[in-house]
Amino acid sequence: MTVGAAPPRPGTPCWASLMVHDLAGSQEFYRSLFGWEFEEGPGQLGLYVRALHEGRPVAGVGEIAADLQRPSAWLPYIATANADATTAMIRDCGGTLAVGPLDAQQVGRLAIAADVCGGAFGVWEGRTYHGAPFQETPGAPAWTELITPETSLVSKFYSMVFGYEAVPTPALPAGTDHLTLRLGGRSVAGIAGVGSDLPHDRGPHWMTYFSVRDLDRDAVRVGELGGRLLKEPHDTPFGVVAAVEDPEGAPFALVDPSRRRPAES
Repeated sequence: MTVGAAPPRPGTPCWASLMVHDLAGSQEFYRSLFGWEFEEGPGQLGLYVRALHEGRPVAGVGEIAADLQRPSAWLPYIATANADATTAMIRDCGGTLAVGPLDAQQVGRLAIAADVCGGAFGVWEGRTYHGAPFQETPGAPAWTELITPETSLVSKFYSMVFGYEAVPTPALPAGTDHLTLRLGGRSVAGIAGVGSDLPHDRGPHWMTYFSVRDLDRDAVRVGELGGRLLKEPHDTPFGVVAAVEDPEGAPFALVDPSRRRPAES
């Protein structure tokens, strides 16, 4: 979504942002993997660039201050019509606020928060810039999913803050702790309860899925570029998926929606 476009519905994931320690190195990795180019972005959080795919903004990459030891991570931003009111609701529902709300030049207002289990996410109130929609365009974010120990408590938090309907995800094996967050009848995000399989060095976190044309090739390419394959390409109801991490250890996923498993009759 670009400058001047209609704002997304509040509650819709509207941007994916990566915070890293080596901005130049991360640009080179994602340029080589996805074909991204970069332009300077708002500097309220320090050095920050927008990633462009085929000329349109798809994500952001910022550099973590040198004195901070935070792990590199992808962060989804969720659209709101009023960042101040949303952050007040986040606190009222047991979440915490790490940054903001603060103005990002004249383009919008942002905040960074954490849910009741510690999963970090962003809030974006667009003014002249509303972000970029998550879609199945190769080289762009297609989906975002919270990885957390269990879904019950945290789903109530997101439903209260953003008005989601949390429903069991269809087409998954019985007993799978997985919810789909729906907004106005449309699926916008997921929550995966992974129990003790949660990475101990990272805790609850949002996983960003990027759409690709050739997942098998790109999963290999991640390793060639200095990243790491976390989970081999595997079939899901949503497409073939591989979990990977970049050279700084930020986890993300590759998805090829064209290889989605056909619905059972």
